[in-house]
Amino acid sequence: MLFKKGTQIYAYEVLRDAGSDIMYVNYLGANFVPSIADSGEVMSRTIDSLIESPNISRIIFVQQRNYHYSFEQVSYLIGIAQLYVFLTRQEKILSKEKLALDCVSEHFPQRHSAMSALLPLIKQNPLMAYHELKKLAREQKILLETSDEREKYCIQNYLRLLEKIQSLFEQTSLIKKILSLSMESKINSREPYRVLFRPDIIPNFAFTRLVTSLPEDAEIIEQYDLLTEFEKTTVTILKKKFETRYLYHLIPEEYSLSESHHLLLNLAKNVLIEHSPKAEEFTDPERTRQVFFNVARDLVSELAAEKSISLTYKELNKLATILVRHTIGFGLLEVLLQDPNLQDITLNAPTSLNTIFVRHGKYDECFTNILPNNEDVESWAAKFRLLSGRPLDEAHPILDTELILGKNRARIAIIQKPLSPYGLAYALRRHREDPWTLPLFIKNKMLNPFSAGLLSFLIDGNRTLLVAGTRSSGKTSLLQALMLEIMPNVRVLVVEDTLEIPTDAMRKLGYDILRMKVRSALLQETNEVSADEGIRTSLRFGDSALIIGEVRSSEAKALYESMRIGALANVVAGTIHGASPYGVFDRVVNDLQVPVTSFKATDLILVANPIKTADGLHSKRRLIQITEVRKHWKSDPLNEAGFIDLMRYDVEKDELIPTDDLINGNIEVIKNIASNVKGWAGNWDAVYDNILLRGKIKQEIVETADALGMPELLEAPFTVLSNAAFHNLSDKVLREYGLPLSDKVFPLWKEWLKSELKKM
Repeated sequence: MLFKKGTQIYAYEVLRDAGSDIMYVNYLGANFVPSIADSGEVMSRTIDSLIESPNISRIIFVQQRNYHYSFEQVSYLIGIAQLYVFLTRQEKILSKEKLALDCVSEHFPQRHSAMSALLPLIKQNPLMAYHELKKLAREQKILLETSDEREKYCIQNYLRLLEKIQSLFEQTSLIKKILSLSMESKINSREPYRVLFRPDIIPNFAFTRLVTSLPEDAEIIEQYDLLTEFEKTTVTILKKKFETRYLYHLIPEEYSLSESHHLLLNLAKNVLIEHSPKAEEFTDPERTRQVFFNVARDLVSELAAEKSISLTYKELNKLATILVRHTIGFGLLEVLLQDPNLQDITLNAPTSLNTIFVRHGKYDECFTNILPNNEDVESWAAKFRLLSGRPLDEAHPILDTELILGKNRARIAIIQKPLSPYGLAYALRRHREDPWTLPLFIKNKMLNPFSAGLLSFLIDGNRTLLVAGTRSSGKTSLLQALMLEIMPNVRVLVVEDTLEIPTDAMRKLGYDILRMKVRSALLQETNEVSADEGIRTSLRFGDSALIIGEVRSSEAKALYESMRIGALANVVAGTIHGASPYGVFDRVVNDLQVPVTSFKATDLILVANPIKTADGLHSKRRLIQITEVRKHWKSDPLNEAGFIDLMRYDVEKDELIPTDDLINGNIEVIKNIASNVKGWAGNWDAVYDNILLRGKIKQEIVETADALGMPELLEAPFTVLSNAAFHNLSDKVLREYGLPLSDKVFPLWKEWLKSELKKM
């Protein structure tokens, strides 16, 4: 809210937002910070405004910073305003009829004087007014004891009036609250109001509301900083007693700036608003942000010189960064995306009435201290629509897109009316800067070393597989980790409707990778190529591994067509929603109408699902099944033993356990791989030894990273390097001994590891 130049101090405007009336009060130009808690005058003026506009839900004092008072806080003041109106207009307590009441007229001036003093006090300090009222009542009770009969009648009538008013005071929510907090005695201070009237402080250049103070009734669990080149954001994790979710409390730099820095940002934003980027500029958002950053920095520098405000280089760049974030950027969403611990960010409709929720890697589902304003929410939607080039309106109420901010990436899902009757709602899935790796999953216990070795073996065997699971089960992350087990000399084609797989990061790691973006299954009218056409087109690129971001619609037929004919002669993998192998079969065959014979082209199904803890408060991501799809069955793989588990999740051990079929070598897909390798055909011991070797190497990486405090060993660059070393050393041992024997390969790999560590 920006008041026009020349607007009188204390003037207010009422604006409607999400069905609520919000009162904005102008304090620009005031030589003091407006505070209901600290100033009786501010409290009195606020109550006067509420008498004129009684249907207010929230109040915002507009200054260099905006001071926001919540519905509960405003309701305290409305109760006092209603009491004041009742006493003055209905009760008319200053009238002779109320104060003299059939009594001698000499009592009236004294009583009128007392009530005249009480009325303004009600608005300035209701607690003190309440105590003054009680004091008047006590004085009348004392006077009653020494009065004659005629006087007693007069005093009793006045006393009844005082007691009635006292009762009305005690019925107000403010006095009730103060009495419940046992702060009644603090009548000579404004301490009770400081407890009840703590405003949320919002920078004038931002709309999103943030509860800056930490709740007093919560325990601090952890605190950490999100550091960038110019900024520091503090994150505090808190837990309230008997609450099932943690509180994720965020304090970015813009909510803790000095007054002079706030002044510069307010002035600069007013200028930048007039130079908003055009729609076509969003085709190159990175360049647009850089241009705006340079403009913002120059502008802030000029304004600082004009106002004689000294700025360091870091401060100048910090203010420019904040300006970009709150003009062409995505506000506090950008700050949340800086936190590598966050996996999901959710905004439920109506967004102005719901805090943002996040899923934390360590603390699971958390509510936050962030309450977005409708202006921000609608602005973000418009920007996402421009960035994606896809429609978002009542005819197209769903938008799937992606957001890339430097090293931070996220998948964005937006819905609006009529699908979401209360307006815009958002779901953001944050992606890691680098792909996930099998060592990282071992570290996080999503899988164990043996299962990692098995998956590495199967990928080298060029199998077709689907990674299944529910939402937030880690499907796409696991798919990324499996992609890193593909040797970089293999061309990789990635087909996605929403860009989630970090192809740029893989390209930097030396992969020959081509990304193809296709039309979302949720869209009908768009110039994008359909997913099935995209897959058929990929077949023209020759011998390549094919990765499908998610199998969800008609593209399934094209995918299985390519699997059946072996067109790609390499790994074919994708993700799909499903909680079990049969659930995948049911979805593919019955929902997506893929013929049963085509489904048999699937070699393996990997199922990842969250596992709930016994208390029901936490969940753990786990790979719970690795299953072979056999080829002999005719119509129902479940009834005809078409699904054979290689590994199953053991809840007591909290890990995958090999089945007897795997231990005994009764797995057709592994036999097929072995049959094409000299020395492995019919030699199950040698095959099993190789699987163990791969897992042993992954485990060694994890243990070394832990022992040396080198988490970078778990990341994609080192994983790719290690895999290359493993294959080269295996080839060396193979040429010398006829088989890549683990007792020969592993010592050589250990020597390689030592030499690499010396370089780091």
